[in-house]
Amino acid sequence: MYAITIPEPGGPEALVWAEVPDPVPGEGEVLVEVVSSAVNRADLLQRQGFYSPPPGSSPYPGLECAGRIAALGPGVSGWSVGDEVCALLVGGGYAEKVAVPAGQLLPVPKGVDLATAAALPEVTCTVWSNVFMIAHLRPGETFLVHGGSSGIGTMAVQLAKAVGAKVAVTAGTKEKLDFCAELGADILVNYREQDFVEEIRNATDGAGADVILDNMGAKYLNRNVDALATNGRLAIIGMQGGVKGELNIGTLLGKRGAITATTLRARPLAEKAAVVAAVREHVWPLVEGGHVRPVVDRTLPMSDAAQGHRVLEESGHIGKVLLTCA
Repeated sequence: MYAITIPEPGGPEALVWAEVPDPVPGEGEVLVEVVSSAVNRADLLQRQGFYSPPPGSSPYPGLECAGRIAALGPGVSGWSVGDEVCALLVGGGYAEKVAVPAGQLLPVPKGVDLATAAALPEVTCTVWSNVFMIAHLRPGETFLVHGGSSGIGTMAVQLAKAVGAKVAVTAGTKEKLDFCAELGADILVNYREQDFVEEIRNATDGAGADVILDNMGAKYLNRNVDALATNGRLAIIGMQGGVKGELNIGTLLGKRGAITATTLRARPLAEKAAVVAAVREHVWPLVEGGHVRPVVDRTLPMSDAAQGHRVLEESGHIGKVLLTCA
């Protein structure tokens, strides 16, 4: 098969479409013939040499895919060759074939075409696990997501609205904020021109946000705590603003607040399977009912993954960037 390889870490040009050995599904795995994958920030870090795959996993980037089951490994039941699926991956999505633990497979939702389904696994699993399984966002609460026009952000806005929350977003342009408003966002903050802490307080009569989903890390740490409501929950899922920051423990104590930080990639198989099962139970009906949809900025050939990485680095996109196999 062909896959995107990284002979040496570097810029987008480090991604090389090359012939490599076919994967073989092991115990409890299926082999998926990939139709499409999607570009995630973690892929950019892996390309730069900062985010190595877990030991024993595929060396190729790509944390999600959609395609058709080509073969079943030993011990797999409930799936058949030819089934159209999408999947959460530990890696290997930038390839023509990938071996996937059966517990990380999802059927393609009704109403979503197979290629577009690759835009769903990573964002739905990330948002559902952090915002709902960990931070327990409830109807009527105020939810803030940074980077509301990103793949994660567009899904977070829709899911939070679907459960009856008041949704705030930050983004850097009017176009992005307008798109978030179309998805249902109630509070729009241009982070280049406005202070999100002040705007959230003003919009909530001083109360603050009950749940914040943050992709910035250190840069926003104290300001996020300032923006929290009493008993608020901050869920950190990224480090785009750095890895080390100072925290005012007194402010956090005064708000009886909680901070969590998670990744999906390195979690044990059983944990990822539990997240995938929860997404299938709670999110898939919303997708099939038309309440939530994947947002795709553009689709590129997988052999041109370098351009997909450039698009994410330039941050002009809205939603997901997909890579398709010919």
